[in-house]
Amino acid sequence: MIFSLPNFDLESFVRSTLAEDLGPSGRDVTSESVIPAEARFAGVMDSRDAIVVAGLPVADAFFRHLDPAMEIEILVGEGASVGKGADLMKLGGKARAMLTAERSALNIVQHLSGIATMTRAYVDAIVGTGCTLLDTRKTIPGLRVLEKYATRMGGATNHRMGLWDAAMIKDNHVAVAGGVAEAVRRARDAGVERIILEVDRLDQIEPGLEAGATHLLLDNMDAPTLRQAVALVAGRVPTEASGGVTLETIRAKAETGVTFISVGRLTQSAPAADIGLDFTAV
Repeated sequence: MIFSLPNFDLESFVRSTLAEDLGPSGRDVTSESVIPAEARFAGVMDSRDAIVVAGLPVADAFFRHLDPAMEIEILVGEGASVGKGADLMKLGGKARAMLTAERSALNIVQHLSGIATMTRAYVDAIVGTGCTLLDTRKTIPGLRVLEKYATRMGGATNHRMGLWDAAMIKDNHVAVAGGVAEAVRRARDAGVERIILEVDRLDQIEPGLEAGATHLLLDNMDAPTLRQAVALVAGRVPTEASGGVTLETIRAKAETGVTFISVGRLTQSAPAADIGLDFTAV
């Protein structure tokens, strides 16, 4: 199947991941020594718990890399909610190839589905508020594109993808620049179009907006303070609540009228989904 993401080379990812597992010799010594070359397996990947699915096309690529003729049927769509015991993928092909690719394929589906599952819980918690859930840059190095893909499968919207697509002025930038207004002015004068300004006090809002901030990140504010901040901004730019957001607190923050809420734990702390893969000889 065709699967592509902007700025992500699936073939290179699969090749380097398998190379890491196969090591300098490029061999799966267990499968080579125990499994006859002509042996064939049938397999079923299934969920051991209720999850939101993400990453099956990447798993498909791992198996096909080692056996291009492998028969693979993906049974559920990306972003689908499935119950405990749901079959996700059926496979048939060379036994050695299946065993060699198994762990890499499972690791990525478990990780991405775990992210999508946690993300969906946060999205569901703010349904009806008009607020949009964002992810962050708190991603595992090398996996950002995939992890942010998984948050989209869970229903979130991607925040900036990296350091290149928007300026985000935080407290350390402000400290060096000498104040929020000066920091924003420097970014504006440098020709940056998207200028996200982090503020942790209400008195920083007006100077930041007057200097040209296009988005305000309201850091570690409780719900009453967020409500005051939204009133002060009065719709001039989007507002984003961030910091210390949990499933227990997110709805109260969303109901303050903020445009967005960003949650780092979606990619930083999501537990792996419980997904298994069982083989039978054919």
